[in-house]
Amino acid sequence: MTGAEAARKADRASEPEGAGDRQPGEKRAGLYDRLKFGLVRHFLTGWVRLFSLRGLYFLGRWFGTIEYLINFKRRARYGRELGRVFPEGLAPARARRIIREYFCRTRCDKLFYLIFDRLPREKIMRRIRFHGRQHLDEALARGRGVYVMLSHNGSHHVAGLLMALLGYRCAGVRDRNEGALRVYIQEKYTKSFPEYAAVRVLYADGFPRDIYRCFQENRVVGSALDVSRVRGLQLKTCPVRVFGETREFLTGTLQVALRCGATICQAFVVSRPNFYFRLIVNPPLYVPAEGAFAETPELISDLMQRYADGIQAHVRAHPDHISRA
Repeated sequence: MTGAEAARKADRASEPEGAGDRQPGEKRAGLYDRLKFGLVRHFLTGWVRLFSLRGLYFLGRWFGTIEYLINFKRRARYGRELGRVFPEGLAPARARRIIREYFCRTRCDKLFYLIFDRLPREKIMRRIRFHGRQHLDEALARGRGVYVMLSHNGSHHVAGLLMALLGYRCAGVRDRNEGALRVYIQEKYTKSFPEYAAVRVLYADGFPRDIYRCFQENRVVGSALDVSRVRGLQLKTCPVRVFGETREFLTGTLQVALRCGATICQAFVVSRPNFYFRLIVNPPLYVPAEGAFAETPELISDLMQRYADGIQAHVRAHPDHISRA
């Protein structure tokens, strides 16, 4: 054992159980899932070769329309979510159109997600439209890292990969329980994209020291705080008003960012027709004054409410990107 390996082993031993398993490759998809997803990937790759990405997009919309027609329960759930977003009500025709677009968007995003690593890099880069990039670059120039507050609306799971391909050193804080598809695709992405392999993957219920380290390394750290339920009593939350309701959103990563003097921004991912994506970084919610890193309950409450207000405005502008149904 080398000195470096011994140091890493000792470092991991000093952390709580489960704090060191932070790389996506350490949790592998099962054999059945790998075979199933592998067959689907081969079929989709062949489809793209025959009919191009536009043909895959139309295939996704066709599947999404079929799902919309036959999945009554999910359609009803999404209708209830729309009712919470638009308490003033929607015209029935508009509500049906939004729900159908939701089914088509999620199906297309999933198909694209499955074969992302099999596409030429230049084709991927041409499909990224980056709005507000200057806010991110200015924040990184301060040298204390950037905390990007994401949300569970739209395909936020592709944001880290797109950012990494654009040259940013990223880290993601996520829930430890990942679905089989996400785990399988992360294994493939790690092998195909060196940039993605360099992305740090941390867990919300793990030891926070690595999150501090990511800000000290001037990384872009992202996480979604708008949880539907709190997984663990040790996770800190803050009440916010959103869509006329009071909800509890997580605050742990935000508090670490404030202690590190990081700039705090809010960002969204918007899926557009034919597999184009818009990365949207809003102007900073908080830029720390030089040498003054304040973490007060009032500041946290204010930032969390502004974050919730940003989600509300975004979802009302893109109602087919609600991801809770």
